[in-house]
Amino acid sequence: MAIILLLGGARSGKSATAVRLASDSGSPVTFIATAIAGDGEMAERIRRHREARPAAWRTVEAPLDLLGAVQAAAGGDFVVIDCLTLWVSNLLGQGATAIQIEAAADGIVEALEGRRCVVVTNEVGLGIVPVNELARQFRDVLGSVNARFAVSAERALLMVAGRALDLTAVE
Repeated sequence: MAIILLLGGARSGKSATAVRLASDSGSPVTFIATAIAGDGEMAERIRRHREARPAAWRTVEAPLDLLGAVQAAAGGDFVVIDCLTLWVSNLLGQGATAIQIEAAADGIVEALEGRRCVVVTNEVGLGIVPVNELARQFRDVLGSVNARFAVSAERALLMVAGRALDLTAVE
């Protein structure tokens, strides 16, 4: 399996690195976006991300059915998933449980077997302990989902200030 996992904080260079890796792949690209434009600021972020991607790429909006989008991507395509963070948030917002989300993540990892892809996600577990239950649940579920992808990834890179720290050899 050739999953490259890009983890990091906000504005750390994850998406730009994902675009570069996909562009350098030499393959057709399916870009799977999980964001929902719930307000003007998010709509503007989505617009900027779209402009940063080559026009020839196939973009699929999959805020909830990430597995379906992965399964629908052409077999020879390099797949970009941007990002697990919003996907987990979207599922929690729909009432999904941690067990359901973790099972869905396992299904996606399995569907990516043998595919070349880059998966973008945030590392949210390095800050303070959130004061409310939903925020703690989000942090915990995303951490579990990230770990599931990291175990299966060929490479795991922690993005900090636009620089990539290779976590692949770290146990």
